Amino acid sequence: MKKKTVFITGTTGSMGSAGLKILLERRDRFNIVTLVRPSEKNRKIMRPYATETGLRIVWGDLTNYEDVLACVTGADIVLHPAAMIAPEADHDPVLARKINVGSIENIVRAIKAQPDPDSIKLVNIGSVAMTGDRLYPIHVGRTGDPFKPSIYDAYACSKIDAERVVAESQLKYWVSLRQTFVAIPDTLALMDPIMFHQPLDTCIELCTQHDAGLLLANACEDSVPEEFWRRFYNIGGGPNARLTFLALMERVYGALGLGAPAMLTDRNWFALRNFHCHWFEDSGTLNEYLHFQTMGVDDYVASVLDGSPWFVTLANKPVMRTIMQLRPVQRLIRKFLMQPLAFASRDSTMYWVRNNLPDRISAFFKDKQSWQAIPTTWDDIRRPSYQHYRRLDHGYDESLPESELNWPQLQKAARFRGGQCMAASMQVGDLFAPLDWQCWRGHAFSMSPNAVLKGGHWCPHCAPSIHGWDYDQEAMYNPFFAQVWYPNHDVTEAHYYPPDCYLDVVEAQ
Repeated sequence: MKKKTVFITGTTGSMGSAGLKILLERRDRFNIVTLVRPSEKNRKIMRPYATETGLRIVWGDLTNYEDVLACVTGADIVLHPAAMIAPEADHDPVLARKINVGSIENIVRAIKAQPDPDSIKLVNIGSVAMTGDRLYPIHVGRTGDPFKPSIYDAYACSKIDAERVVAESQLKYWVSLRQTFVAIPDTLALMDPIMFHQPLDTCIELCTQHDAGLLLANACEDSVPEEFWRRFYNIGGGPNARLTFLALMERVYGALGLGAPAMLTDRNWFALRNFHCHWFEDSGTLNEYLHFQTMGVDDYVASVLDGSPWFVTLANKPVMRTIMQLRPVQRLIRKFLMQPLAFASRDSTMYWVRNNLPDRISAFFKDKQSWQAIPTTWDDIRRPSYQHYRRLDHGYDESLPESELNWPQLQKAARFRGGQCMAASMQVGDLFAPLDWQCWRGHAFSMSPNAVLKGGHWCPHCAPSIHGWDYDQEAMYNPFFAQVWYPNHDVTEAHYYPPDCYLDVVEAQ
């Protein structure tokens, strides 16, 4: 059989690099092309692959259409995990949008420029950040749920806009897979002020770096059926990969010999809301197609130890573990490792509190009084079973097969979002032909029923990347969105964050 050609992006990142390694093990079936930005760091990362047979490295930029066209030309499958992620994306929202939206626009354009675009398959990687924080009792989600990118999260906003480009591309073969927290073995590399943006009771369904790469490689195989395409999926590791952020810290810090979070941090360093991650009701759906869920939490913790530097291995020796748990040693770890992350940076939660930045405090804590009310002890942290959850209403009869979805169901869904379906009719079961809609603000837009009903997309003019984070008002008129806003906000709040609010805060500092 003729080998397929796979164009994969992001091979210097965690997911893309794992995908590349597994694809290289399948060179009997695949030729591989990757586009890499020619920075000094990237050249060093890619140097070991320079002489690999079956791999073509193109030095260029995803924001340059000609570079993308050169890689798409001749490709059978395009895997697109590349992205500018947080916290870098939050520091430069304009560049994040240029990379995250511009790259997929170039890829779609390049596919359409091919002699037979209907033969090319596109796998886009979205993000769990698109749905924002989903704390108990709405801590379990599924595709089609409302989008609520966290305030200041430029990355999440750009990924929503990028997925909409894919879903409305009219390509024959596309799929968007929303990636959860990619758990890399080098967990120390994740030590960043952004860790304190997460509420302790955030529910995380992780996916290990290996399994993320396996997913990409398996999406290229002939065994993937026709029905897989033109849909949205959540990527998660399944039931064995579910825990809370606090439990994750306890497991990882304990394995590394660092000690308990209660000894290393204060509770009020952690935000009360406005991050992202949740468990998935439907992550098993994707696994049925791509068979990638091979590692759970226990496997991840083991991989962290296996990939740790020598001094971590030394710290896990019985004598050293005893020394590491001594209170003076714990104080040193707290002072020189954890405390700077919470206090020293403009991204640090305690920097916002100490410098009285009201918009930041409002977004992550509600107000100064709510922050002050956080207990100083860790004994009363709620640890519910998390097995029961509130399933969100999508506003139409989901028991109907897709072939029976009709105009009345679209109108019902639109009204649940505070708007209307302006089309006079639709062909029953046709979810991909764009129709006209109107949101509660009166914006007119065109979008496929598939993006609205199955993807959770709605008015692009109201998206935070364009309109800003006007969530208090949105929840008043959009019952669909209100389901994810009111569980940790109340009707007395009335804040508006324009799309450039992050830059305003930085300049003010």
